[in-house]
Amino acid sequence: MVALLALTALACGGAAKVGDACTTRGSTTECESGAVCSQNSAGAVVCLKTCVEQTDCASSESCNGVEGSSLKACRTKK
Repeated sequence: MVALLALTALACGGAAKVGDACTTRGSTTECESGAVCSQNSAGAVVCLKTCVEQTDCASSESCNGVEGSSLKACRTKK
């Protein structure tokens, strides 16, 4: 059981955190759980927090669709 937990932690350890750069827009495999790779408001391709509705995001962010997927992500409002 302990070995399984350690293996799971190692497998997840390589995932990019929210705000970190990623390469494949719409991908969830490059980013930590609860995040998706997409373009942020500044134009950089990074891991963004996923959302289902506006209340999932901070008041300074908007919940919008992610290109290449059926997901939505929180982006800073312009």
